[in-house]
Amino acid sequence: MSDIASWSTTTASPEQTEELAAKIGSNLRGGEVIELVSDLGGGKTTFTRGLVHGTASNDKVGSPTFTLSREYSTPKFKVAHFDFYRLNEAGIMANELAEVIGDPAYVVVVEWGDVVHDVLPDTRMTIQFDQAAEDGRTITIGYPENLTYLLEDLQ
Repeated sequence: MSDIASWSTTTASPEQTEELAAKIGSNLRGGEVIELVSDLGGGKTTFTRGLVHGTASNDKVGSPTFTLSREYSTPKFKVAHFDFYRLNEAGIMANELAEVIGDPAYVVVVEWGDVVHDVLPDTRMTIQFDQAAEDGRTITIGYPENLTYLLEDLQ
């Protein structure tokens, strides 16, 4: 990915992580792709819960680790949430992912995206979670210029 800017912050609790994500979620327009990167238990599903809440969705967010994908309805678009942790190769899931990438009727959130790296667009936002304290996280957001609007309420 070229021409990627970054922004970083630290959250002290899962609730603060959700609040940060909700601010980003409130700016989503549809068509965005967000890759979440961390170790197990790093805060990816917590972030997704906040992101979906920020879109004014009332759907309950859970980890798609065993189902591979989940879909959440919002007033403006759907959020397609993929988790490729259990896959050594993407197989047919790469096709399912490719079908929603770039579709303005969807926002795509991907966990454990290494297995589908060739399907993910260069214009995605990448969010890295690193342990900062007991419940805290350092969150680093890499984003291309065309997604700057997602961080308007944060900077």
